[in-house]
Amino acid sequence: MIFFPAIDLKNGKCVRLEQGEAERSTVFDHNPVERAEYFKSLGCKWLHIVDLDGAFMGRPINHELVKSILNIKGLKVQLGGGIRNIEVIDLWISLGVERIILGTAAIESPQLVKEACKKYPGRIILGIDVRNKKVAIEGWKKQSEILALDLVKKYEKIGLSAIVYTDISKDGLLKGPSIEETANFAYNIKIPVIASGGVTSIRDLVALKEKEHSGIFGVISGRAIYDGRLDIKESIKILDS
Repeated sequence: MIFFPAIDLKNGKCVRLEQGEAERSTVFDHNPVERAEYFKSLGCKWLHIVDLDGAFMGRPINHELVKSILNIKGLKVQLGGGIRNIEVIDLWISLGVERIILGTAAIESPQLVKEACKKYPGRIILGIDVRNKKVAIEGWKKQSEILALDLVKKYEKIGLSAIVYTDISKDGLLKGPSIEETANFAYNIKIPVIASGGVTSIRDLVALKEKEHSGIFGVISGRAIYDGRLDIKESIKILDS
């Protein structure tokens, strides 16, 4: 399994939101590039970056910061936030982003998801932000009535690389992830799943590792690694075992 440290960008800083609400954000680092280099120094091979400003505005905002992070050798980046057309996908891929995360587009622009998968096979991820099993969009601001499982089923055969399954009700609260719900979701689809939201402790990672057979192949952690609750080197060791 892969450990993905999260860098959420808002106003040029690393922040974490509580339950996806922009008004409930905490700044953890004023220099995202140095933070990315720090993650690499601890053995991370991937970064999970979200342009929160982009997600809320509907277009990429933190271009220069992301470009600087992409210049760090030996780190692969999966990026989401404000990516709503093929031209933006083309741009990020050309700059070195390994995998693109599409979220709102899954509901509002299904043709874009299909076009992107065809053009960049194995490099498109669907980001599903879930609250009470239903999908939230537009930077988590808008709640849909679409069940996450129903939405993903529509995209099973188009060549997606993975699904990032984020339980917003757990995200940023340090109360543990929805392990059984995530594992059940992964078990019922044919696309690999990256678990996100609420990962707080080594115990959480061990529990998710035990569900690897269900289709979970990666774990994203944010707040817990910024406030020191989760040791990154130990986390990587557990998921690699």
